[in-house]
Amino acid sequence: MIYLDNAATTMIKPLAVSRAMLNAMQTMASPGRGAHEPAMRAAKTVFDCRREAAELFNVPEPEQIVFTMNATHSLNIAINSLVRPGMKVLVSGYEHNSVTRPLAEREAEIHVAASSVFDSEGMLAAFEKELPNAELAVCTHVSNVFGFILPIYDIARLCRERGVPLIVDASQSAGALDVDYGRLGADFIAMPGHKGLFGPQGTGILICSGACKPLLSGGSGTDSIVQHMPDYLPDRLEAGTHNVCGIAGLLEGIRFVRQKGIKEIFDHESGLLRRMVGQLQQVRGLELFTENCRAQSGVLSLRAEKLNCEDLASALSDRGICVRTGLHCSPYAHRSAGTLESGTVRFSFSPFNTQEEVDICCQFIKDLL
Repeated sequence: MIYLDNAATTMIKPLAVSRAMLNAMQTMASPGRGAHEPAMRAAKTVFDCRREAAELFNVPEPEQIVFTMNATHSLNIAINSLVRPGMKVLVSGYEHNSVTRPLAEREAEIHVAASSVFDSEGMLAAFEKELPNAELAVCTHVSNVFGFILPIYDIARLCRERGVPLIVDASQSAGALDVDYGRLGADFIAMPGHKGLFGPQGTGILICSGACKPLLSGGSGTDSIVQHMPDYLPDRLEAGTHNVCGIAGLLEGIRFVRQKGIKEIFDHESGLLRRMVGQLQQVRGLELFTENCRAQSGVLSLRAEKLNCEDLASALSDRGICVRTGLHCSPYAHRSAGTLESGTVRFSFSPFNTQEEVDICCQFIKDLL
């Protein structure tokens, strides 16, 4: 098997992740639910994960790290905290449905800062033009479809200058690009645990700067007599039993990222991207969505002139090559790039992919077309 669907889930993870999860299942209880050793061991693991995440993302206090089920859960908490019906919300033209659907459910008035794919200057100009009329901005750091790295730090600066709150979706950048809470100054930063942080599915992180509204209410292990969720983080947003096994695995995933280094991870994935582009860019009837600059992460979308995306992905799957096809839950991105009708086939890399895997995949595509 050649696994090239890491933008959806990094299935191949460091061995320490699964080992930590099994150990947690066998030795840990629930944090905050007792002073016995299994509960205290769980509490230490959960806190260690908060601390490591806070250090990775330059967050002043570990308590600002809130554990969620995934990035969608994190984004829903952030949007629920800030959005009211009729609110004018500015988004990029590359947002995932985990942003746009919660906004629609809350009856926000959505405005789009539109630009062509890989046009960083155009994107920044669009935000600068539209921000004076916005009450909130929500922006992805990297397009999950095209790997387009948006100028998020410049967008954050514009939001600060105009006093517009900002939610950042770091689903495709956490663990592969610099995500610096201190520099961004965003109100919320949302991310999954199961992608660039190499944690298990069912884990996520929300970095909070201040005021927030619970999406769920229930037991927190603290202030049990009070019939409202606690007014302090992280307890305010973490109702019910923690996913201790998942958090234990996420802790080891974060440690792997910190040990290997974000720059090394990005350089490796970008190198594989360039290698694939170099082998496929001269293939007749094949359209690659790429940019030879630092505005693209390790994600490549393509489509073939004489073979629809589903058939191409199915042929790859028959050869044991795992990719993603369709709209990737991001119709806004496909509308921006002009691929809404066809979708694309997406290849996305991780530190565990090799040059040999890329070569095999490229040769099969050449033979097929």
